[in-house]
Amino acid sequence: MDAYTSFAQVYDLFMDNVPYDQWCRYITELLREYGIQDGLVLELGCGTGVLTRKLAAKGYDMIGVDYSEDMLEIAMDHRQEGEDILYLLQDMREFELYGTVRAAVSICDSMNYIVEYQDLVQVMKLVNNYLDPGGIFIFDLNTPYKYEEILGENTFAENRPEGSFIWENYYDGETGINEYDLTLFVREKEGLYRKFEETHYQRAYELEQVRRAVKEAGMEFVAAYDAGTHKPVRQDSQRIYVIAREKGK
Repeated sequence: MDAYTSFAQVYDLFMDNVPYDQWCRYITELLREYGIQDGLVLELGCGTGVLTRKLAAKGYDMIGVDYSEDMLEIAMDHRQEGEDILYLLQDMREFELYGTVRAAVSICDSMNYIVEYQDLVQVMKLVNNYLDPGGIFIFDLNTPYKYEEILGENTFAENRPEGSFIWENYYDGETGINEYDLTLFVREKEGLYRKFEETHYQRAYELEQVRRAVKEAGMEFVAAYDAGTHKPVRQDSQRIYVIAREKGK
């Protein structure tokens, strides 16, 4: 699957309604709650580096990992003078670091792109391996409720002068797989629009599956919250945050 290739060109344009500042405040609050005020922090699925840069501005030494070369090129282009962020082109199922980090984060449903349960366990094993003793892994997930009730079998579209998209969803309740068929029209210099098509796949995981994966990976399951809060996950939660702790060192 060549996801986030042509879409990378207009990703930030169409994601400008994503509350990155709010997410950054929430993640920073969680990190500090567990005593992580500074130091090395890894972001898995960093994309164009919007959150990576915001966390760096909060005083963290950031490492961003992403599988899309196109997304990382944009992240590199957006680097500011004096910004010291290490970006690595790696598959999160096989990522390698030079040493350990104090914490790892993964947001904007990057973990939902791990569509095989054993791969989910493998990602967490690697995170556990590269965390400092007692380090924290914070990640979010779209919920089965969101795929079933909000996204599945629905079509979303947006049109802007710089580009437009049509986003069609097909959700399979038996496998938990949501297929995104994305059609993009990207404006070029001559004023013409070039058409691109991409297909993305995400998987919905029940909270109990996530708990089991954390345990199988050798980590400690700490908490799960309704996104943006410290409240328990509800049946109609659309996004949840999970906190796991390094175990075994």
